[in-house]
Amino acid sequence: MGHIPFFRRFQFKVTLAFIAAMFFVISLSNLFIYKFTLDSQFESLRSRLMVIARTASLLIDADTLKAVPLNHEGIRSPAYQVIVEKLRKIKDVNPQLQYIYTLTKTDKEGVWQFVVDPDPTTKEGKAKMPTSYPGDEYDAGRFPEMLKAFDGPSADRKLEIDEWGVTLSGYAPILDRRGKAVAILGVDMTADDVYRLQQQVRTRLFLILGLSIILSIILGMMTSRKIGHPVEELTEGTRRISNGELAYRVPVQREDEIGELANSFNAMAQSLSESRKRILGFFYDMVTTLVRILELRDHYTRGHSEAVSEYAAQIARRLGIDEEKIEKFKKMTLLHDIGKLGIKDSILHKKGSLTKEEWDLVKQHPIMGEEILKPVMSEEEMLAVVKQHHERYDGKGYPQQLSGDEINVFAAIVSVADAYHAMTSDRSYRQALSHEEAVEELKKNRGTQFHPKIVHIFLEILKEESKTRSNI
Repeated sequence: MGHIPFFRRFQFKVTLAFIAAMFFVISLSNLFIYKFTLDSQFESLRSRLMVIARTASLLIDADTLKAVPLNHEGIRSPAYQVIVEKLRKIKDVNPQLQYIYTLTKTDKEGVWQFVVDPDPTTKEGKAKMPTSYPGDEYDAGRFPEMLKAFDGPSADRKLEIDEWGVTLSGYAPILDRRGKAVAILGVDMTADDVYRLQQQVRTRLFLILGLSIILSIILGMMTSRKIGHPVEELTEGTRRISNGELAYRVPVQREDEIGELANSFNAMAQSLSESRKRILGFFYDMVTTLVRILELRDHYTRGHSEAVSEYAAQIARRLGIDEEKIEKFKKMTLLHDIGKLGIKDSILHKKGSLTKEEWDLVKQHPIMGEEILKPVMSEEEMLAVVKQHHERYDGKGYPQQLSGDEINVFAAIVSVADAYHAMTSDRSYRQALSHEEAVEELKKNRGTQFHPKIVHIFLEILKEESKTRSNI
């Protein structure tokens, strides 16, 4: 999985999709909650302003209010001072109020006039403040809810703008003894107060949104890992199976569809492994038969492959190679000269020296052997036994001129075992060497033709073999 960029991985896409889905749901939920909360908060403010206005209006005596002269001199009248004092007390009890005032109608449609507003007397001398003295006209037609106030308590449905700024206002009628509205009482809350409340709501909602996003990321990563990791395991299993590792099994333990898929995958791998073993067994039997036929063509090499195979297995054990691989190795060693099937008998059995052309052809038999086995043998290290068993440690061998550790260890083992058995066997072009002579040749050529460590191990095996024979 390392070659796939992170942003293209299935796990990343699942995480991203999960986070996006949760973010959308949470954002949409928060949007509705935000709107609902703001609407509720706004309605709560309207209701509070109407209650304050209604309660305050009950404290105002209509007859005293009517006694206020509707001109600038009216602020000096006793009636005005009485009403001002009551309005200030109401404001003191409700510190969230910015303005409190009384208005009454004029003969003009939508035009009202101030009766009592305590602010001008407290803010006299301050520059650029709008006046609201008794009798000052006010365009009430701009505010639908204010116009309804003579009929009952009401409040603005949105923030309104007038000469005093942006406010939210509540209104209530001031009734005389007969229950007739003679004026209205208004209370204003500035936009700053409303905005502050709205900001508090936003802050809480954004905090919830932030925590929700973090939670969605954590849950997204956990969920995608539960889905993505098994998929990665299955991908890795597919890669290994395609590379010939039929013994590999996907380690996915789940009781869901992915678990079923993993179990099916492992069952498929088991079936392929068993089928491959049967095919390989049949192939080995067939090719081994061909090797025996090849050796029967030349009585000098009869039994050569079996002997080399036994020696090679003993060397492999001394190197600590596991038995399963040694069994495969023994079978491949039996086939190490299979490529000679493509060489004419006249060349293989020639008693004299080979010509350059004939020798070049003989040197092709490792490649021919690999080509014969490759269709049913995918393991490179086993095919190397056939292709590389004539390579030399010093790089002067054939067919690839490999050297040192470039040569597969199994091929290096066969090279030593093959050379020893060949030297101690009669050939059409020479007599067999003695055991001692062959051992000397191995010693002389270790580090040049042969891998020194393998020669050392093989010489120990031969020494032990000689002792066993002498004891018998």
